[in-house]
Amino acid sequence: MLPEARERAVLLTDVHTQLHLDLTSTEDFGVEATISFGCTQPGASTFLELNGGTDVTLDGGPASYSDGRIALTDLAASNTVRVTARMPYVTDGDGMTVTIDPADGERYVCAHTSMDIAQKVVPCFDQPDIKSTFTLTVTAPSHWTVLGNGPLEGRTAGESSDTWTFGTTPPFSSYLFTLVGGPWVSVTWDEPYAPAPGGTLPFGWHARASQGRELQRDADELKRITSACFQHYTTIFEPEYPYADYQQVFAPGLNWGAMEFPGCVVFRDQALTQGTPTELEREWLASTIAHEMAHMWFGDLVTMKWWEDSWLNESFADFMGYDVAGVAAGYTDAWTSAAITRKPAGYRADRRRSTHPIAEDTDKIVDVDTAFANFDMITYAKGNAALSQLGHWLGDEDFLAGVNKHLTAHAFGNADLAAFLDSLDSATDKDVRGWAEAWLRSTGFDTLQVTRDDGVPVLTREGSRSHRITVSAYDDAMRLVDSRDVHLGDEPVRLEDFAGRVVVPNSGDETFAVIRPDEQSWAAITGGLSSIESQLTRAMLWWTAVDLCESQVVPVGDVVALADTHLRPETHPLVFEGVMRALQSITRRYASPEEAAGHLAVIADIARGAVEGGDPALAAGASRVLARISADRDFLVDWLGRDDVDQNVRWAAVQRLAELGDDSWIGPEEQRDKSVSGHHAALAARAVVPTPDAKAAAWAQLMGGELGSHEFDAVGSGFWGWDQADLVRPYLERYVTDGLALARRSGQAMGDVIGDAFPLLPLPVDVRRELRTAVAAALEGDVPTVLARSWNDSLDDLDRTL
Repeated sequence: MLPEARERAVLLTDVHTQLHLDLTSTEDFGVEATISFGCTQPGASTFLELNGGTDVTLDGGPASYSDGRIALTDLAASNTVRVTARMPYVTDGDGMTVTIDPADGERYVCAHTSMDIAQKVVPCFDQPDIKSTFTLTVTAPSHWTVLGNGPLEGRTAGESSDTWTFGTTPPFSSYLFTLVGGPWVSVTWDEPYAPAPGGTLPFGWHARASQGRELQRDADELKRITSACFQHYTTIFEPEYPYADYQQVFAPGLNWGAMEFPGCVVFRDQALTQGTPTELEREWLASTIAHEMAHMWFGDLVTMKWWEDSWLNESFADFMGYDVAGVAAGYTDAWTSAAITRKPAGYRADRRRSTHPIAEDTDKIVDVDTAFANFDMITYAKGNAALSQLGHWLGDEDFLAGVNKHLTAHAFGNADLAAFLDSLDSATDKDVRGWAEAWLRSTGFDTLQVTRDDGVPVLTREGSRSHRITVSAYDDAMRLVDSRDVHLGDEPVRLEDFAGRVVVPNSGDETFAVIRPDEQSWAAITGGLSSIESQLTRAMLWWTAVDLCESQVVPVGDVVALADTHLRPETHPLVFEGVMRALQSITRRYASPEEAAGHLAVIADIARGAVEGGDPALAAGASRVLARISADRDFLVDWLGRDDVDQNVRWAAVQRLAELGDDSWIGPEEQRDKSVSGHHAALAARAVVPTPDAKAAAWAQLMGGELGSHEFDAVGSGFWGWDQADLVRPYLERYVTDGLALARRSGQAMGDVIGDAFPLLPLPVDVRRELRTAVAAALEGDVPTVLARSWNDSLDDLDRTL
């Protein structure tokens, strides 16, 4: 924790914030703030943050305002500060974000905060362990709807604008402040909740006006998931739901997948898909709804003291998201999705130099940019898996008892790892501090290995953690024979009952460890993978095959051949779609240009078989893969000539045709689809056109500094075409130099998306080495923290390829 933040947290008490925001101007927005607070040391000085303000006044006179800070001197025991300012809108998602919808020209304004971004919207004490109540009024165009953290108490009409008045919120950290304004379309209802006045709470889903059709299409399911999760949480958590309503908004411009603003959760508007969502997308949205709702307790009601304990927010919410999507919302295969998509990202992150303990050391979080970079798959995926193992080890009853003790003891306050362990310790006689030291305070993951001793399988651990897992035995046709609950620690476990059998450790995917079956078992697994009854076990074993490829044990071609045999008969859409994603990823990262076309042809043929197989759940995901990698131009053109082809599939086909040299379909499709998603898809399609002029134009657009973060994502995703290694080679080094220059004049969000645009395509070995040299040389100099973290991770991944 920074020393001045620690000092300010001790100094200030009882903070209350009254705000009026005027959003009627399209040039900038107005802020009037009254902040009252106590001071434990009268006569001391401190400061408010306000980043980017103009015409700043303090108590009616000029403020001492510089470098984003308003000086507060000679404080009394009780203080009231009044600030007025004009503030800039942004397009990069870091602050008061303005978006013009290309579908209808409507304007949307959303306060996307988090981390240290609230100070770009309002004056505040911008650190997580100083909580404030918020009382908000907003003046905005009359045809808008405005939503915020507090309940709407009234609306006053004006000549061309209205003023919305919101009730005072309970105290929460400044990074959780939000409001969203625009001509939203809405689905609202009263959710039964006995502790609330009148026995119900106002609930709603909201989206851009141009997304009205999609919101109505999905409204029943969105409402069902929301209600089921809410009723579940309010049953298992002892503290009451802390806020007066619960609104959820598909908002443009958000840089996160979703954000847990109290009482007003915001999702990326791409989550409301224009076309029919695939099964992975449906499951992702359900688990994300459950994830963000869990934050109302873990993160909002009880907040970490400082960013090294961000896992207390995110690991818990990630775990609860998958678990509650299954037990409450009916997405019973959520953990299958996690096994094939979420956990692999955690393993990859844990192999890099940037790995860190789930519960990081305080002195490692030297600033907020470093903390931002640690919102990674260690904090999410690995932390989720560690908590899943903790629950499996403690048992659900003791685990939940400890959680409730924690939530009750620290309600509306802040807590750290030590406080959480105290709560767990009170609920169990097991050594939770020893568990935390092994799981939360160390890095890396274990390997669970099977060997044979006179035909008897022996399970051993390479690593340092204890694991409680399911071990399953199969016959040679991969039919399940038996399963056992096994505790594996320092000593090997002989599985006498499984002598002669095929053995799969961690068959229930209960722990965070990779497996290495013995030769007999692996031969049977690769011979009969599609015959295994449990889709969760199949998902875990598919990841094992991908992991062996990424570990340079088996080549890409072997995994593609395994898919050619065993993915074709796969009937579970989450497994099928997850493996298809993995196949494309390892082809991009590990295949040479000479090999890639052959691998893609096999993957495309598997996808085509699923599209033509008649199962719509499989076809939804497969059709997008087929459209994006098929080399059959006539097939793609024929698809675009049909009216019943999903819009997402249409854009994938347009992009692939452009990549193959035919960009004539981009303009007509852009006229057909004027949505925000269509705008982004067209940007990607133009970036992938394989001509020097098209690449030069896309590059100028990418590095020009005028794109919003989502637009940058779109152009960056299209630029590095599958088979364009020779064409884009001149831009590999320019990505480093130009990207670094752009990052230096941009903020956190742009640094993150510049890193995400790292060149990923099949490249010759010598070209990969040239790229590596350029990135490594840049990292020896001054690179902004967020981009440096991303480039170091990409460098590690590139080294793994080489």
